Amino acid sequence: MAHILDSALDAVGKTPLIRLDRIAEMHGLKCNLLAKTEFMSVGGSVKDRIAKAMVEAAEKDGILVPGQSVVIEPTSGNTGIGLALTCAIKGYSVIITLPNKMSLEKEALLRALGAEVIRTPNVPWDSPDSLIEVARRLEKEIPGGVILDQYRNVNNPLAHEWTTGPEIIEAVVSTPSTPSRPSSGKVDAIVAGAGTGGTVTGLSRAVKKHNKDCIVVGVDPKGSILALPEALNLESAGKPYVIEGIGYDFVPGVLVQKEVDSWIKSEDEESFTAVQRLMRMEGLLVGGSSGSALSGTLRWLKTEEGSKLANTAGANVVVVLPDGIRNYMSKPWFLKLAMENESTPLRETIGKILGKKEAPVPEQAAAPEVPSKEHDLARL
Repeated sequence: MAHILDSALDAVGKTPLIRLDRIAEMHGLKCNLLAKTEFMSVGGSVKDRIAKAMVEAAEKDGILVPGQSVVIEPTSGNTGIGLALTCAIKGYSVIITLPNKMSLEKEALLRALGAEVIRTPNVPWDSPDSLIEVARRLEKEIPGGVILDQYRNVNNPLAHEWTTGPEIIEAVVSTPSTPSRPSSGKVDAIVAGAGTGGTVTGLSRAVKKHNKDCIVVGVDPKGSILALPEALNLESAGKPYVIEGIGYDFVPGVLVQKEVDSWIKSEDEESFTAVQRLMRMEGLLVGGSSGSALSGTLRWLKTEEGSKLANTAGANVVVVLPDGIRNYMSKPWFLKLAMENESTPLRETIGKILGKKEAPVPEQAAAPEVPSKEHDLARL
């Protein structure tokens, strides 16, 4: 029964599991392809869960003190948004260090929530100017500064073991099997991208308790080093990639790679194609890392291991869609996807009616420039 929530924090998580029937049919899948739509969380991403969990645990442990503590976090953006939202409600000041690669929308949202944002160059994690090292400098110098550290904080995977995973399991178990929509009654495979790795690690622990034979698949972009075996990373080591929020040049402490049964390497272009299909075929307004998760899922379902489930009616394959398109609408890849579409018969018909060869496509507005390293670090 619907009821009034006490604050936005009560709207963190509790996201729906949605069938991707049109995409499944397009790829000839007999299994149930199900999307955990984390972008429907109140702050817009899967990271809302860990932000809330880390802050509440730090308060319980006396690490955060109301009126004194300043939360500092190096992040690709979504964890920062979750923290800024949580701290806005709880009354903590927030400082976010954010690489220049990340979208302008993320910075704008962070500032709108009251956070201070420091842009850092796109350099290795252990560089003095990296987002992690700049955050550490600030923590040492600012009274009350506390880095909750999503890369090593146990509450990162715990949030998914205790909330995301059980929500998925409950949705699958409570949905009856019918002749038209058969179901095994359990989660048979789950696919998630890896950034800090907390999501895929926590989900693995949850679903293995539910079904020990559940196959956990991690998606890691080419250019990152999180996948196993390490040979998967060698071909594209150090390659730059556009997708935000997944992949790293170091292995975070919360990622237990061996708790992932199979790894798939993703590419930017196939991720963007998957974003377009999720939008146009399923009506889901997802971001690039959601496209990576879906493209990785579809690639895995073609492997020897995955094809067994792909061809099994009633098998439940869950893909985690971590965030939405809100944070990326000024990025060139999205503007190209949205504004430079191929000609269609309908567009040609509209053009004939209006007396033009083809219906006009709006001109792209130039995306605002991201502040330079010198501009932002000068604020320190």
